[in-house]
Order: sequence, then structure tokens, then C-alpha cells
Amino acid sequence: MLKAVLTSLFIFILGAVAFAQTDSTIKPSAVKTLSLKQYDALQRGDDLYNMSWAAELNHYPAPDKVLAAKDKLKLDDAQLSKITAINTELIRKKKEMGVFIIRNERAIDSLFRLKKINDGNLIFYTNRYGIYQGELRNAILQACLKTQKLLTAKQISKFERLQDNK
Repeated sequence: MLKAVLTSLFIFILGAVAFAQTDSTIKPSAVKTLSLKQYDALQRGDDLYNMSWAAELNHYPAPDKVLAAKDKLKLDDAQLSKITAINTELIRKKKEMGVFIIRNERAIDSLFRLKKINDGNLIFYTNRYGIYQGELRNAILQACLKTQKLLTAKQISKFERLQDNK
């Protein structure tokens, strides 16, 4: 019985490891320290870490989600124009920060690979990574804050009902 359980556990672990590595073993990322999924998400400006949740869970909707429901929310022309501008800027900022994060990751990898890493440059690049993550999160949360200010209480309530039905 124990042998069967251990064998099953071993097979499960091998399968999980194979699944976890799928995206980087089939087609490697351009940055070896990032998975292909992470690399592509950073380039597209995707929110890899759900940075908007603090806002969204507290009734501050993301602009892209509001725009997706614009007809049901009956956004007026002014709201639509302003939220579209917020979303456009957010997409630009997320892509910009993605490029910076990728460059920073390449620099860290290069320093280790070339054995030129030391306490000073390690502190510099890891702190820099934190600054990029913070700037990205700020941009995302600011966009949610600005979007919420443009909506009526009725629209926010309707939006949340729509999200609950997904």
C-alpha cells in the first residue's frame, strides 16, 4: 500500500514539474530567468500579480473592465472618453514597466552569468526591481481610482452585479 502511494506521489510530482515547465521548455523565453508566460505578459502589459485587486475588491473598478461593460452601464460620451483615455495610458504604462522589468532581469542574469555580481550591484538591481513593481502597481491602482470617480453610484452597483454574474 505504501509503495503504491509513494509511486503515485512520484508520478504526480513528475507530472506537475513537467506541466510547470511546459511554457519554457517548448519555446524558451528571451530572458532565461523569466518563463515564457511571464515574459509575454510583461510585453503585453498584462497584470501578472493581480495588482488591481486591492482596488477592485473595494469597489474601484479597472477601466478595461468598465469599458467592456460600457453599454450595460450606459456610460455617457464624457465618461466613455475619459475612461478610454485612462485605459490607454494604463496600457502604455504597463508595457513601459514591462520593458523596464525585462531589462532589469537581463542585467541581473548577466551579472551572475559573467560573475560580476557583488553586494552593491545586487542591491541596486533588486531595489530597482522593487521600484518598477511599485510604479506599476501605483499606475494600476491610480487608474482604478480615477475610473471610480467617473462613475455614478448606480453604475458601480450595476458593474458589481455584472461582475458577480461572470
